[in-house]
Amino acid sequence: MKPAAVIVLAAGEGTRMKSSTPKVMHTLGGRSLVGHALAAARGTDPERVIVVVGSGRELVTAHLGEIDAAAVPVVQEPRNGTGHAVRIALTEAAPDVTGTVLVVCGDVPLLRTETLQALLDHHAAEGNAATVLTAIVPDPTGYGRMVRDDSGAVTAIVEHRDATDAQRAIAEINSGIYAFDGALLRDALGRLRTDNSQGEEYLTDTLEILRTDGHRVGALPAEDFNEIHGINDRVQLAHLRRLLNDRVCEHWMRAGVTIVDPATTWIDVEVTLAPDVTLAPNTQLHGRTRIAAGAVVGPNTTLTDVEVGEDAKVLATHATDVEIGPGVSTGPFTFLRPGTTLAARSKVGAFCEVKNSNLGIGSKIPHLSYVGDGDIGDGTNIGAATIFVNYDGQTKSRTKVGDHAFVGCDTMLVAPVTVNDGAYVAAGSVITSDVPPGAMAVARGKQRNVEGWVERKRPDSKSAKAAAAAREAREQNGS
Repeated sequence: MKPAAVIVLAAGEGTRMKSSTPKVMHTLGGRSLVGHALAAARGTDPERVIVVVGSGRELVTAHLGEIDAAAVPVVQEPRNGTGHAVRIALTEAAPDVTGTVLVVCGDVPLLRTETLQALLDHHAAEGNAATVLTAIVPDPTGYGRMVRDDSGAVTAIVEHRDATDAQRAIAEINSGIYAFDGALLRDALGRLRTDNSQGEEYLTDTLEILRTDGHRVGALPAEDFNEIHGINDRVQLAHLRRLLNDRVCEHWMRAGVTIVDPATTWIDVEVTLAPDVTLAPNTQLHGRTRIAAGAVVGPNTTLTDVEVGEDAKVLATHATDVEIGPGVSTGPFTFLRPGTTLAARSKVGAFCEVKNSNLGIGSKIPHLSYVGDGDIGDGTNIGAATIFVNYDGQTKSRTKVGDHAFVGCDTMLVAPVTVNDGAYVAAGSVITSDVPPGAMAVARGKQRNVEGWVERKRPDSKSAKAAAAAREAREQNGS
């Protein structure tokens, strides 16, 4: 079954995060906490999604617009508890809802759609008024315990501080995630009281109200207790980040990807990998990076929103918003900046930086060069220490190098300029004018040797002594 509405509780202040960023906007696996909650909820195909916001509401609301524009934000002010949050959400965004309402926490990033769907199906199959997602944990200390009767129905959720010794021995705990009958939930929310130590409306109190009214309250344990873990501080954030990454790595390895060292490989949840990809140690794949079959990435590589073609070799490369074609070789120590496209079988070698440029089929930038705002044709070689001089202090201009051209080492191409097809540029040139097809461009001063300069100007130096010794040796040899 699918829910009539999903309510994501994302109003918490998160003071223990000690951050100016709202807690639900902290990220792991390339997605915010609330983004993970929304992704899991959206997988159940709900009719509507409501997100309760509070602390940092302007930032959170703007973020929702970026990641899920159809989600409806509802402001909880003042924040008077989880029951109050759900009541406000229904009143303002779903006053007529009658089907199943799913309530999800905004800080449980390991929660999967499959688990929520299992909760919904169990809720419908048992005909419950409410069904609680629970977990059997190794150490339930500090959590509310689920107390059931002989039929398996929930009779109470007892907080740890209020539990008896027998109740504390129960390992099943409350996750704070629920499926409700919408009409019964609305009625129960209207009867919540605030005569408790926090002076708040507790959502858990609706379970007692429903049970007292004669309705059945059930529970379903999650298959993996880690799914219900919430985040309250940076330590927990780091812990769940590791658990999430382990899950992602395992998924891809089972799908045919070789990950040499999962402990040092980090893969965002929206990355896509083909079978027979190999990821070497210390590889990070972020954003919507896509890697095709046979590609080898790493070691020591970070790719963000990069597309890598079949059989490419990406070694010690940092790249963002780049297209790396099939059979391309990059690295080591290569920096590829946004807007760069490397065509099939091209190469960008050691200590090169390429920005907003296109490199043609089979062309090479082997080492120690900067190519910015350039268009390079097919089969062209860019010699070591070549600089595309693209910025004059006010304007960035493009450089074009044609097919099967050759640019010698230590060359400056001052944009805007074009080196046409089949042209050669002599090493050490500073090119400021277009080079015709097939021409050889030479733009450097004529060499002049000033004999005896070192011994005259630096007579006491080691260089002068070496020069004198060399001259004496040449004279003795008659050369």
